[in-house]
Formats: sequence, C-alpha cells, structure tokens
Amino acid sequence: MQHHEPVDAQKRRSGLSRIAHAFRYSLAGLRAGWGETAFRQEALAALVLIPAAFWLGQTWVETALLAASVVLVMVVELLNTGIETAIDRIGPEWHDLSKRAKDMGSAAVLLSLLVWAGIWLAAAWARWA
Repeated sequence: MQHHEPVDAQKRRSGLSRIAHAFRYSLAGLRAGWGETAFRQEALAALVLIPAAFWLGQTWVETALLAASVVLVMVVELLNTGIETAIDRIGPEWHDLSKRAKDMGSAAVLLSLLVWAGIWLAAAWARWA
C-alpha cells in the first residue's frame, strides 16, 4: 500500500515565491481577523495605543514593551479565533474537548490582556508616580 501525503504547493515553493505566497496568506489571515469584532476593536485600539507608546515610554525598551504588549493581544486574538474556527469546522454539536479548547483560547486572550494592562500601568506609574 502506498502512502500519499496531501499536496501542499507552498511546501514545494522556495525563495521569493515562497515569501510572496506566505505574505499573501498572512494578509488573508488579517482580513479574516478583521471580520471578527474583538480583533477589529483591538486593531482600532492599536491605532491609538501604539503611537501613545512612543509618548508614554521613557526609553526605547519601555516604548517597545508598551507597543509589543498591544500587538501581543492581537496575535493571541488571531490564534484564539483560529482555534475557534477549526473547532467550529468540525461540527456545531457540543463536545467537552471542543469547549476545553475554546476556553483555553479565551484564557490565553485574558492573560495577554493582563500582560498588556500590567505593562501599561507600570509605565504610567513610573512616569507619574
């Protein structure tokens, strides 16, 4: 019996072609994320918060941490949405493992928001306390 692996054209690409295709897939992922309310809210908040990081941060390290914490929330939100989408593709019926996966994705978003809040509060405290 012969084993056939699924065909994935991206794995056969190399060089600039691979990079260009990967970039297009990433843009498609951002467009898909934009369709999710939570990601859209976080992206719009980032338009304000990332420039604010340059104002609040007193050193380049602080500025980088402030901005990175905002981007971290968006990254985790995209991963959470990916988990939810994969689970939903499997089927709409309730399953304990599906709930567990979705709950863990949600917990990851919560933790990233706590990291964001902690970094921003610490920077504000350092600047004004």
